[in-house]
Amino acid sequence: MQHSITNVTVIGSGTMGNGICHVFAQKGYNVSMMDINQDALDRAMATINKNMDRQVTKGLITEEDKQQSIARITTYTDMATAVQNAHLVVEAATENVELKLNIFRDLDKHCPEGCILASNTSSISITKIASVTNRPEKVIGMHFMNPVPVMKLIEVINGYATSEDVTKTIHSLSENLGKVPCVANDYPGFIANRILLPMINEAIIALQEGVAGVAEIDTIMKLGMAHPMGPLQLADFIGLDTCLSILNVLHSGIGNPKYAPSTLLVNMVQAGKLGAKSGEGFYKYTKGSKELVVSAAFATKEWK
Repeated sequence: MQHSITNVTVIGSGTMGNGICHVFAQKGYNVSMMDINQDALDRAMATINKNMDRQVTKGLITEEDKQQSIARITTYTDMATAVQNAHLVVEAATENVELKLNIFRDLDKHCPEGCILASNTSSISITKIASVTNRPEKVIGMHFMNPVPVMKLIEVINGYATSEDVTKTIHSLSENLGKVPCVANDYPGFIANRILLPMINEAIIALQEGVAGVAEIDTIMKLGMAHPMGPLQLADFIGLDTCLSILNVLHSGIGNPKYAPSTLLVNMVQAGKLGAKSGEGFYKYTKGSKELVVSAAFATKEWK
């Protein structure tokens, strides 16, 4: 029997967390957004407001739709209060194993007995996350794509013990959100990142070896393979630290050297060049500008 879900709690109010709240609230769910930092929650609400304003301007929703959606979101800094009436919790914290395990231990302690616990992890084992709870059959992966209000895909990941009822519930729920759910099993990187990250890593290796420059690599993939964004720009958008973290999960989990992160990626992360969020990665990012400017470190045609 599928579970009935009307109350959703989202843990984490960053880029993914506030996007997930936005989508649930817009589709009529009661949303509790929880973060340990009130300032982060305030920024998240400002982002949701701005993104919904953009939808109003484009004629995708009405001003009344926006106001009703915003009214469905309540913010909390205390987990126990935020989850007390939850039918579903979606964890959208930083991609850090120990952090996620600690969150799920706490969720298991504070959530109602029938509550489903989902993780927005992009690579960490759902089975491992479920193992720290007393409800592994109710733990599942719900991997949204960024930007959440725009991207249609949700990668639904079954852990070793995830029940069929829970999978069916999350599949139907994803469709209710206007998304396209695709079910994957719990192997390192699942499907999306198992295929995407090695491609990004290979693009970085090609740059590192001097095969071509940043702009050339991205242009070839955009115009030759019809990718909307080149792999180096996409890596900047994802965050080079996140790319490195996922590659490390793939490398350690599968044990094949082909998944080893490139030394250039490792060095850039160590140097704090994390992409768009730090202002510089393979490109430089200036607030208010959408122009792509190759970072000075890679500006020479024969960079190596």
